[in-house]
Amino acid sequence: MEPYRIREITPEDNQAVTALVRQVIVEMEVPIEGSAYHDEALNDMYSAYQEENHSYFVVEENGAIIGCAGIGPLEHADGKVCELQKMYFLKDARGKGIGANMIQKCLDAAKAFGFEACYLETMPNMIAAQKLYQKNGFEYLEERMGSTGHFSCPVWMIKRF
Repeated sequence: MEPYRIREITPEDNQAVTALVRQVIVEMEVPIEGSAYHDEALNDMYSAYQEENHSYFVVEENGAIIGCAGIGPLEHADGKVCELQKMYFLKDARGKGIGANMIQKCLDAAKAFGFEACYLETMPNMIAAQKLYQKNGFEYLEERMGSTGHFSCPVWMIKRF
């Protein structure tokens, strides 16, 4: 069995990433309206992350994409804050340390781009994800930052570098 690897997204990954994100949103019972489910970027994730100060990564194991996440500037916020975006893993990929490695990959990219903090939004029922974020230095916020368009996500966290 081939170990997993984290790599940059390619155009060939678009369909698999879109399917994975939508599958996990449904599985986690996240409201479809006001979540990443309908984000325009899901139509072409590769192109969406070719802009300046954006990176998107996939986790590949045995030729299949089992997880994904990226970073980009937080819209309508201080230009020194990025957002951890669309971090989703298939059920079989969870609890194996892959998420922590993915977060580190994203944070390394964020630091290389010159960001000073990383923001994220998540759902209250995503307890395991919140624990993972806390273990990686994210702290809860009292209010939303920026304008992600994800009005269904009422849990906000930040990590300052």
